[in-house]
Amino acid sequence: MTEDRPTQRNSSLALERLRILVDQLALDGVRQLPTERDLSEQIGVGRRAVRRALEVLETEGFIWRRQGAGTFIGSKPSEGDHQLSKLPEMSNMLEVMEVRLRLEPALAQLAAIRATSQDIVQMRHIADKVGEAHDMDGRELWDGALHRAIAKAAGNALFLALFDVVDRMRQNESWRHVREALRTRETVTQYKAQHTDIVDAIERHDPVSAERLMRQHLLTLQERLLFQTSETADNG
Repeated sequence: MTEDRPTQRNSSLALERLRILVDQLALDGVRQLPTERDLSEQIGVGRRAVRRALEVLETEGFIWRRQGAGTFIGSKPSEGDHQLSKLPEMSNMLEVMEVRLRLEPALAQLAAIRATSQDIVQMRHIADKVGEAHDMDGRELWDGALHRAIAKAAGNALFLALFDVVDRMRQNESWRHVREALRTRETVTQYKAQHTDIVDAIERHDPVSAERLMRQHLLTLQERLLFQTSETADNG
């Protein structure tokens, strides 16, 4: 029993010091702890004591660990959150369009019911920015901002969160060449007119037309995407 006492004291000391360190790092916005070796040197106890103290903190929910990635401050993300972070690499552009076709018409419909005059002013300002952009990056930036302004005007926080997830996937850098091919001079003119029609319907507080016009806009994108995908496959 006497041989265990120094280890017990070291572990208790490690736990006490790690609690202070974790609290301080969290306040500083740090999300990942140093390695066990660095922690051992930093708080002045052995690595075995550090490991035991970390086990206690993990059990209490103050930290979580992922094999090969390290030790992180806070509660462990749910499996759903982990899967959500991997969605961009698990999906493709056609799947994204299928989701957009079911999500964004509903958002436009709600926006037509709930949008304020200030929302409309912002939508028109952003729509003008889309038309004024002279390069693809600028058009994509403002196009995404317009669709998000409509989603925000829908007044549903959960819908907006879902939109943001899908929008992040849509902007996946690995699909950049596909997005570039979708935006010719002709399609840019067409999309600009469709954006104007959608905002007009929202301003009239016409949910039926807003829903229909958004669906039509996205179907135009989907048709172009299908054409581009089949053309790429044929050339391959």
